[in-house]
Amino acid sequence: MGQRKWVSMSERNALNGLLRQSGHARPEDLPRLARQVAGQLGADDMILYLVDHEQRQLLPMPGGGGAPGQALAIEGTVAGRAFSMMRPVGGAVDAGAARLWLPLLNGLERVGVAEVVTAAPLSDSSVAGFEAVASLLADLVVSRSHYSDTVERLRRRAPMRLAAEMLRAQLPPLTFSTRNMIISGMLEPCYDVGGDAFDYAVNGDIAHLALFDAVGHGSAGGMRAVILASLALAAYRNARRAGFDLIETYHHVDTAVREHDRRGLITGVLAELDQRTGRLRVISAGHPSGLVLRRGKVATVLPTPTALPVTLGDRRPPVVVEEALEPGDDVLFYTDGIIEARSADGERFGSDRLIDFTVKALADELPLPETIRRLVHAILAYQDDRLQDDATVLMVRFLQPSQGKVTSPDQT
Repeated sequence: MGQRKWVSMSERNALNGLLRQSGHARPEDLPRLARQVAGQLGADDMILYLVDHEQRQLLPMPGGGGAPGQALAIEGTVAGRAFSMMRPVGGAVDAGAARLWLPLLNGLERVGVAEVVTAAPLSDSSVAGFEAVASLLADLVVSRSHYSDTVERLRRRAPMRLAAEMLRAQLPPLTFSTRNMIISGMLEPCYDVGGDAFDYAVNGDIAHLALFDAVGHGSAGGMRAVILASLALAAYRNARRAGFDLIETYHHVDTAVREHDRRGLITGVLAELDQRTGRLRVISAGHPSGLVLRRGKVATVLPTPTALPVTLGDRRPPVVVEEALEPGDDVLFYTDGIIEARSADGERFGSDRLIDFTVKALADELPLPETIRRLVHAILAYQDDRLQDDATVLMVRFLQPSQGKVTSPDQT
């Protein structure tokens, strides 16, 4: 997407009207509001589609008074291209109707797509107006989902087990960015997780990141591992919000989990990225090593372990590893479910194949959330979509050193 374009007075009026009506809108009202504002901007219809949790399909939101839409695959469709590339994509004129597909973006978090139907292809200036509408609608989908189950129900294509319900409610949005860096993660499977979890927060110039893998998969439906992971997440956030440094945070998480379950065990990675300098600081607590990728190659394999797994932290002091990132560098953290995935004939996915897949995905120069999606789906395909363990990826792209205040980007 290029620089943000100014919208016309009629577009401003349409946006203001949408804002006024949105104050009391339920999620069920959003399709109707979308169609209404589309008519004010000269379109025949506007249909909202939300992405499912596995990020394989785009599911139409019911309502709005128009013809019900059909679920669309992300792979091989124009709608999917708009979602994947995070930019408007025009479709072929069909039966006297032109279609424009717009990504629904909450920052860089991909919510779904909007289909705009018009009598003729839109001008660039008109597309800009619909982009503004789509941005506002994406914000409304996200904000209204906090007060209703409608959006969550629509995004599910299978029943979710209780352990997964507990853990997923605690995860942050999959993607967040500033002008200086992008964070994106993904956890599979969606409906039956074990003990993997990730978290992040950006406080001023410092980005805080964590990845946990709790031992206990398969025990009582995965509940023990999920309780351990939930406790680690809460302790991590508690330490972070208290202003603890990386070593203090590790000890805080370790103590909190050990006091609850002395026999529990969690491997994990705690990291901090200073956006002013690109300095990355990492503690690897018995966890697989992270990778720093630079210009299409692995620049550094981060040392591991530099600390014992959580609940054993009182036996050896942790060591913080530092790495100087360059603009454009990607840092990949992952759980062992990624490299221990096995094909039908029992061959491990392995770290070499992970590096190869990641380098190839980055070579396509896709938006980082799409790189993560394709990487995880490639790992799933390798083992015929039958995961033996959670497969979690957390990736950070360092764009440039910050100058003064850190703000969100206007473009991807």
